[in-house]
Amino acid sequence: MPIYNSIGQQYSKTRIADIRIVNRLIDLLNLPKGSIIADIGAGTGSYSLALANQGFFVHAVEPSVVMQKQAVQHPQVKWFTSYAENLPFPDKSVDGIVSTLAIHHFTHLEKAFQEMQRIIRDGTIVLLTFDIRLAQKIWLYDYFPFLWEDALQFLPLNEQINLIQSNTRRRVEAIPLLLPYDLSDLFAAAGWRRPKLYLKPEVRAGISSFTLANQDLLNKGLHLLAADLSTDEWVNKYGNICNLTEIDLGYRFISARLDN
Repeated sequence: MPIYNSIGQQYSKTRIADIRIVNRLIDLLNLPKGSIIADIGAGTGSYSLALANQGFFVHAVEPSVVMQKQAVQHPQVKWFTSYAENLPFPDKSVDGIVSTLAIHHFTHLEKAFQEMQRIIRDGTIVLLTFDIRLAQKIWLYDYFPFLWEDALQFLPLNEQINLIQSNTRRRVEAIPLLLPYDLSDLFAAAGWRRPKLYLKPEVRAGISSFTLANQDLLNKGLHLLAADLSTDEWVNKYGNICNLTEIDLGYRFISARLDN
């Protein structure tokens, strides 16, 4: 059973596509409106919907029916219940591919990238991924060290790039995503300047690292964070971060293009 059938029941409440990420995806895809885009690991479809609203036709691939049921329906978004390793499309049938913060959940990356290469024509594969090793260790990881430790289990960026190159024979480029302070898509590090967000159960419910965490460790971190926020302690220790409007926390777009 797909893991998000159990942990993804409230994702649509807080995982709302951020227009700046949407625009960057569109820029990197560099396709005319009306093109067919496959969104692999589409979740509740917020980015599929955003792309459709910009004039694209989207094939949203998501194994979890619980996630799919939360999607806002759109006539230009068609849903497919399947996995990245077994995409339900003919060869060379889509113009571009996106996958946002999903590949760390794929079970067989080599097969997933081979499948992406199989179904795409001449367009670009655009992934949004992350590598915690490229990030500074901000306050979040002092309260929830398991977030840092868990993220270290994911492949380093250079290994992700190597896998894409070897399985797609494409030219691969990594582009940093500097996180704005006011992201609408509340993924793990999105609240880097808004610590009170992490005290909200609905926010944590949209972050797999929290929903899968050891409850004792989670509760310990929540207690410490709430206590520090109720006084001046958090501001005294970490207030300088509030002077920043964006920050590099290891998130990267990966663009895989054919050499023309």
